[in-house]
Amino acid sequence: MVGALAIAPLTAHAQGKYPDKPVKLVLPFGAGGVADITARLVAEKLSEKLGQRFVVENNPGAGGITAARAVLQSPADGYTLAILTNGTAVSVGLFNKLPFDPVKDFAPVSSMGYFDLIFVTSADGPYKTLADFIKAAKAKPGTLNLGTIAAGSSQNLGAELFKSTAGIDVVIVPFKTSGEVLVGLERNDVQMAAEFYAALRGGLDAKKFIPVGTSGVKKADYLPGAPTVKEAGGGNFEVTSWNAVFAPAGTPTDVIKVLNKAMNEVLADPDVKKKALELGIEAKGSTPQEIQDRLKADIAKWSAVIEKAGIQKR
Repeated sequence: MVGALAIAPLTAHAQGKYPDKPVKLVLPFGAGGVADITARLVAEKLSEKLGQRFVVENNPGAGGITAARAVLQSPADGYTLAILTNGTAVSVGLFNKLPFDPVKDFAPVSSMGYFDLIFVTSADGPYKTLADFIKAAKAKPGTLNLGTIAAGSSQNLGAELFKSTAGIDVVIVPFKTSGEVLVGLERNDVQMAAEFYAALRGGLDAKKFIPVGTSGVKKADYLPGAPTVKEAGGGNFEVTSWNAVFAPAGTPTDVIKVLNKAMNEVLADPDVKKKALELGIEAKGSTPQEIQDRLKADIAKWSAVIEKAGIQKR
Protein backbone atom coordinates (compact mmCIF):
# COMPACT_ATOMS: atom_id res chain seq x y z
CA MET A 1 0.00 0.00 0.00
CA VAL A 2 2.81 2.37 0.92
CA GLY A 3 4.57 1.48 -2.34
CA ALA A 4 1.43 2.26 -4.33
CA LEU A 5 1.06 5.63 -2.63
CA ALA A 6 4.69 6.46 -3.33
CA ILE A 7 4.32 5.65 -7.03
CA ALA A 8 0.98 7.47 -7.52
CA PRO A 9 2.33 11.06 -7.54
CA LEU A 10 5.00 10.10 -10.10
CA THR A 11 2.39 8.53 -12.38
CA ALA A 12 0.10 11.54 -12.09
CA HIS A 13 3.00 13.86 -12.88
CA ALA A 14 3.94 11.81 -15.97
CA GLN A 15 0.37 11.87 -17.22
CA GLY A 16 0.11 15.58 -16.56
CA LYS A 17 3.02 16.70 -18.76
CA TYR A 18 1.89 19.66 -20.87
CA PRO A 19 1.10 19.53 -23.71
CA ASP A 20 0.19 15.90 -24.38
CA LYS A 21 -2.44 16.58 -27.07
CA PRO A 22 -3.08 19.29 -29.73
CA VAL A 23 -3.60 22.89 -28.58
CA LYS A 24 -6.13 25.23 -30.16
CA LEU A 25 -5.49 28.96 -30.69
CA VAL A 26 -8.78 30.78 -31.25
CA LEU A 27 -8.45 33.90 -33.38
CA PRO A 28 -11.18 36.61 -33.53
CA PHE A 29 -10.50 37.31 -37.23
CA GLY A 30 -10.95 35.56 -40.57
CA ALA A 31 -8.23 33.76 -42.48
CA GLY A 32 -5.58 35.64 -44.44
CA GLY A 33 -5.23 38.79 -42.33
CA VAL A 34 -2.11 39.97 -40.53
CA ALA A 35 -3.12 38.45 -37.17
CA ASP A 36 -3.99 35.15 -38.85
CA ILE A 37 -0.67 34.92 -40.73
CA THR A 38 1.29 35.82 -37.59
CA ALA A 39 -0.63 33.32 -35.44
CA ARG A 40 -0.01 30.51 -37.95
CA LEU A 41 3.69 31.33 -38.09
CA VAL A 42 3.96 31.20 -34.29
CA ALA A 43 1.73 28.09 -34.06
CA GLU A 44 3.98 26.21 -36.47
CA LYS A 45 7.08 27.00 -34.42
CA LEU A 46 5.34 26.15 -31.12
CA SER A 47 4.33 22.78 -32.62
CA GLU A 48 7.98 22.06 -33.42
CA LYS A 49 9.20 23.19 -30.01
CA LEU A 50 6.61 21.50 -27.76
CA GLY A 51 5.96 18.38 -29.83
CA GLN A 52 2.19 18.80 -30.19
CA ARG A 53 0.18 20.49 -32.93
CA PHE A 54 -0.89 24.09 -32.27
CA VAL A 55 -3.93 24.70 -34.47
CA VAL A 56 -5.30 28.14 -35.36
CA GLU A 57 -9.11 28.32 -35.40
CA ASN A 58 -10.66 31.39 -37.03
CA ASN A 59 -13.74 32.58 -35.17
CA PRO A 60 -14.53 36.14 -36.33
CA GLY A 61 -17.28 38.23 -34.78
CA ALA A 62 -18.00 41.72 -33.50
CA GLY A 63 -15.67 42.80 -30.72
CA GLY A 64 -14.05 39.37 -30.55
CA ILE A 65 -17.08 38.19 -28.56
CA THR A 66 -17.59 34.93 -30.50
CA ALA A 67 -13.95 33.89 -30.13
CA ALA A 68 -13.78 34.85 -26.44
CA ARG A 69 -16.92 32.85 -25.65
CA ALA A 70 -15.52 29.79 -27.43
CA VAL A 71 -12.40 29.92 -25.26
CA LEU A 72 -14.16 30.68 -21.97
CA GLN A 73 -16.58 27.80 -22.50
CA SER A 74 -13.61 25.41 -22.74
CA PRO A 75 -11.77 23.86 -19.77
CA ALA A 76 -9.04 26.03 -18.23
CA ASP A 77 -6.35 23.46 -18.98
CA GLY A 78 -4.19 25.21 -21.57
CA TYR A 79 -5.56 23.34 -24.58
CA THR A 80 -7.83 26.12 -25.81
CA LEU A 81 -6.17 29.54 -25.91
CA ALA A 82 -7.33 32.97 -27.04
CA ILE A 83 -5.53 35.47 -29.20
CA LEU A 84 -6.53 38.86 -27.83
CA THR A 85 -5.52 42.16 -29.40
CA ASN A 86 -5.64 45.88 -28.75
CA GLY A 87 -9.06 45.53 -30.42
CA THR A 88 -10.15 43.66 -27.29
CA ALA A 89 -9.24 46.74 -25.26
CA VAL A 90 -11.16 48.94 -27.72
CA SER A 91 -14.24 46.71 -27.38
CA VAL A 92 -14.51 47.40 -23.65
CA GLY A 93 -15.20 51.08 -24.37
CA LEU A 94 -17.12 50.48 -27.59
CA PHE A 95 -19.79 48.07 -26.32
CA ASN A 96 -22.36 48.90 -23.66
CA LYS A 97 -21.72 45.54 -22.04
CA LEU A 98 -19.37 42.80 -23.12
CA PRO A 99 -20.36 39.27 -22.06
CA PHE A 100 -16.85 38.82 -20.65
CA ASP A 101 -14.23 40.81 -18.77
CA PRO A 102 -10.89 40.49 -20.60
CA VAL A 103 -8.93 41.38 -17.44
CA LYS A 104 -10.71 39.06 -15.00
CA ASP A 105 -11.78 36.20 -17.24
CA PHE A 106 -8.44 35.59 -18.96
CA ALA A 107 -4.94 34.75 -17.73
CA PRO A 108 -2.17 36.44 -19.74
CA VAL A 109 0.51 34.27 -21.38
CA SER A 110 2.67 36.45 -23.64
CA SER A 111 2.56 39.10 -26.31
CA MET A 112 3.06 37.87 -29.86
CA GLY A 113 3.66 41.00 -31.91
CA TYR A 114 3.48 44.79 -31.95
CA PHE A 115 2.70 46.96 -34.97
CA ASP A 116 2.13 50.59 -35.90
CA LEU A 117 -0.47 52.54 -37.79
CA ILE A 118 0.94 54.28 -40.85
CA PHE A 119 -0.39 57.66 -41.97
CA VAL A 120 -0.06 58.06 -45.74
CA THR A 121 -0.81 60.70 -48.33
CA SER A 122 -1.06 60.31 -52.10
CA ALA A 123 2.18 60.77 -54.02
CA ASP A 124 0.14 62.78 -56.54
CA GLY A 125 -1.37 65.04 -53.88
CA PRO A 126 -0.17 68.34 -52.41
CA TYR A 127 0.76 67.01 -48.93
CA LYS A 128 4.25 65.53 -48.89
CA THR A 129 4.71 65.62 -45.10
CA LEU A 130 2.51 65.39 -42.04
CA ALA A 131 3.39 69.01 -41.28
CA ASP A 132 1.97 69.99 -44.70
CA PHE A 133 -1.31 68.24 -43.88
CA ILE A 134 -1.56 69.72 -40.37
CA LYS A 135 -0.81 73.23 -41.66
CA ALA A 136 -3.52 72.96 -44.34
CA ALA A 137 -6.01 71.54 -41.83
CA LYS A 138 -5.44 74.46 -39.48
CA ALA A 139 -5.72 76.98 -42.32
CA LYS A 140 -9.07 75.57 -43.49
CA PRO A 141 -10.79 73.74 -40.60
CA GLY A 142 -13.22 71.00 -41.55
CA THR A 143 -12.23 70.80 -45.21
CA LEU A 144 -9.73 67.91 -45.25
CA ASN A 145 -10.71 64.24 -45.03
CA LEU A 146 -8.84 61.43 -43.28
CA GLY A 147 -9.80 57.90 -44.36
CA THR A 148 -9.92 54.77 -42.19
CA ILE A 149 -11.88 51.55 -42.03
CA ALA A 150 -15.03 51.28 -39.91
CA ALA A 151 -15.85 53.52 -36.95
CA GLY A 152 -14.52 51.97 -33.75
CA SER A 153 -11.68 50.10 -35.47
CA SER A 154 -8.11 50.58 -34.25
CA GLN A 155 -7.37 52.61 -37.39
CA ASN A 156 -10.42 54.81 -36.90
CA LEU A 157 -9.75 55.47 -33.22
CA GLY A 158 -6.08 56.10 -33.97
CA ALA A 159 -7.20 58.79 -36.40
CA GLU A 160 -9.51 60.27 -33.77
CA LEU A 161 -6.62 60.42 -31.30
CA PHE A 162 -4.38 62.06 -33.94
CA LYS A 163 -7.04 64.68 -34.63
CA SER A 164 -7.08 65.47 -30.92
CA THR A 165 -3.32 65.54 -30.27
CA ALA A 166 -2.57 67.53 -33.45
CA GLY A 167 -5.31 70.02 -32.56
CA ILE A 168 -6.93 69.94 -36.00
CA ASP A 169 -10.47 69.85 -37.34
CA VAL A 170 -10.63 67.23 -40.10
CA VAL A 171 -13.43 64.90 -41.20
CA ILE A 172 -12.70 61.25 -40.46
CA VAL A 173 -14.32 59.19 -43.21
CA PRO A 174 -14.95 55.49 -42.42
CA PHE A 175 -14.90 52.92 -45.25
CA LYS A 176 -15.91 49.27 -45.16
CA THR A 177 -12.57 47.82 -46.25
CA SER A 178 -8.90 48.77 -46.40
CA GLY A 179 -9.04 48.55 -50.20
CA GLU A 180 -11.79 51.16 -50.32
CA VAL A 181 -9.76 53.49 -48.08
CA LEU A 182 -6.83 53.35 -50.49
CA VAL A 183 -9.00 53.87 -53.56
CA GLY A 184 -10.47 56.91 -51.79
CA LEU A 185 -6.97 58.25 -51.23
CA GLU A 186 -6.00 57.75 -54.87
CA ARG A 187 -9.17 59.55 -55.98
CA ASN A 188 -8.55 62.40 -53.53
CA ASP A 189 -11.86 61.64 -51.76
CA VAL A 190 -9.64 61.64 -48.67
CA GLN A 191 -6.36 63.51 -48.41
CA MET A 192 -4.73 61.18 -45.89
CA ALA A 193 -5.32 57.63 -44.67
CA ALA A 194 -4.42 55.68 -41.54
CA GLU A 195 -3.82 51.97 -42.07
CA PHE A 196 -1.55 49.09 -41.12
CA TYR A 197 1.55 48.31 -43.16
CA ALA A 198 0.31 45.00 -44.60
CA ALA A 199 -2.59 46.75 -46.37
CA LEU A 200 -0.34 49.60 -47.58
CA ARG A 201 2.70 47.61 -48.64
CA GLY A 202 1.81 47.27 -52.33
CA GLY A 203 1.02 50.96 -52.71
CA LEU A 204 4.13 51.99 -50.79
CA ASP A 205 6.36 49.72 -52.89
CA ALA A 206 4.79 51.18 -56.05
CA LYS A 207 5.44 54.72 -54.73
CA LYS A 208 1.70 55.55 -54.91
CA PHE A 209 1.67 56.64 -51.27
CA ILE A 210 3.99 58.65 -49.03
CA PRO A 211 4.39 57.40 -45.44
CA VAL A 212 4.22 60.73 -43.57
CA GLY A 213 4.06 59.34 -40.04
CA THR A 214 4.16 56.12 -38.03
CA SER A 215 2.25 55.76 -34.78
CA GLY A 216 4.80 54.13 -32.48
CA VAL A 217 7.26 55.60 -30.00
CA LYS A 218 10.17 54.93 -32.37
CA LYS A 219 10.63 54.81 -36.13
CA ALA A 220 9.47 51.61 -37.82
CA ASP A 221 12.34 49.35 -38.96
CA TYR A 222 10.52 48.57 -42.20
CA LEU A 223 10.00 52.30 -43.00
CA PRO A 224 13.24 53.88 -41.77
CA GLY A 225 12.66 57.13 -43.68
CA ALA A 226 9.28 57.85 -42.11
CA PRO A 227 9.15 59.93 -38.91
CA THR A 228 6.88 59.09 -36.00
CA VAL A 229 3.71 61.19 -35.83
CA LYS A 230 5.07 62.83 -32.68
CA GLU A 231 8.36 63.72 -34.41
CA ALA A 232 6.43 65.10 -37.39
CA GLY A 233 4.43 67.56 -35.28
CA GLY A 234 1.35 65.52 -34.44
CA GLY A 235 1.49 66.26 -30.71
CA ASN A 236 1.82 63.74 -27.89
CA PHE A 237 0.62 60.85 -30.06
CA GLU A 238 1.41 57.16 -29.68
CA VAL A 239 -0.56 54.13 -30.83
CA THR A 240 0.93 50.65 -30.67
CA SER A 241 -1.30 47.80 -31.76
CA TRP A 242 -0.58 44.30 -30.50
CA ASN A 243 -1.72 40.72 -30.40
CA ALA A 244 -1.11 38.26 -27.59
CA VAL A 245 -1.99 34.83 -26.25
CA PHE A 246 -4.25 34.52 -23.21
CA ALA A 247 -5.70 31.46 -21.48
CA PRO A 248 -8.96 31.14 -19.53
CA ALA A 249 -8.61 32.34 -15.93
CA GLY A 250 -7.79 29.42 -13.67
CA THR A 251 -5.36 27.78 -16.09
CA PRO A 252 -2.59 26.14 -14.02
CA THR A 253 0.47 28.34 -13.44
CA ASP A 254 2.88 25.64 -14.62
CA VAL A 255 1.04 25.48 -17.97
CA ILE A 256 1.30 29.26 -18.34
CA LYS A 257 5.04 29.01 -17.60
CA VAL A 258 5.58 26.34 -20.27
CA LEU A 259 3.70 28.40 -22.85
CA ASN A 260 5.39 31.67 -21.90
CA LYS A 261 8.89 30.19 -22.12
CA ALA A 262 8.18 28.53 -25.47
CA MET A 263 6.59 31.66 -26.94
CA ASN A 264 9.46 33.91 -25.93
CA GLU A 265 11.94 31.48 -27.49
CA VAL A 266 9.92 31.20 -30.70
CA LEU A 267 9.44 34.96 -31.01
CA ALA A 268 13.20 35.50 -30.61
CA ASP A 269 13.86 33.21 -33.60
CA PRO A 270 15.48 35.28 -36.43
CA ASP A 271 13.34 33.54 -39.06
CA VAL A 272 10.12 34.39 -37.21
CA LYS A 273 11.28 37.98 -36.70
CA LYS A 274 12.14 38.37 -40.39
CA LYS A 275 8.83 36.98 -41.65
CA ALA A 276 6.85 39.07 -39.16
CA LEU A 277 8.72 42.25 -40.10
CA GLU A 278 7.73 41.73 -43.74
CA LEU A 279 4.16 42.24 -42.51
CA GLY A 280 5.13 45.30 -40.48
CA ILE A 281 5.08 43.42 -37.17
CA GLU A 282 7.74 43.35 -34.47
CA ALA A 283 7.64 39.78 -33.19
CA LYS A 284 8.25 40.04 -29.47
CA GLY A 285 7.35 38.02 -26.40
CA SER A 286 6.67 39.37 -22.92
CA THR A 287 6.06 38.32 -19.35
CA PRO A 288 2.41 37.66 -18.47
CA GLN A 289 2.38 40.79 -16.30
CA GLU A 290 3.69 43.02 -19.11
CA ILE A 291 0.91 42.10 -21.53
CA GLN A 292 -1.69 42.31 -18.76
CA ASP A 293 -0.50 45.85 -17.96
CA ARG A 294 -0.69 46.77 -21.66
CA LEU A 295 -4.27 45.46 -21.86
CA LYS A 296 -5.35 47.48 -18.82
CA ALA A 297 -3.64 50.66 -20.07
CA ASP A 298 -5.21 50.35 -23.51
CA ILE A 299 -8.69 49.81 -22.05
CA ALA A 300 -8.36 53.12 -20.20
CA LYS A 301 -6.80 54.91 -23.19
CA TRP A 302 -9.33 53.86 -25.84
CA SER A 303 -12.35 54.26 -23.58
CA ALA A 304 -11.31 57.92 -23.18
CA VAL A 305 -10.82 58.35 -26.96
CA ILE A 306 -14.24 56.82 -27.69
CA GLU A 307 -15.93 59.09 -25.15
CA LYS A 308 -14.19 62.22 -26.43
CA ALA A 309 -14.98 61.40 -30.06
CA GLY A 310 -18.64 60.86 -29.21
CA ILE A 311 -18.68 57.43 -30.86
CA GLN A 312 -22.00 55.72 -30.16
CA LYS A 313 -21.70 52.56 -28.09
CA ARG A 314 -23.06 49.34 -29.52
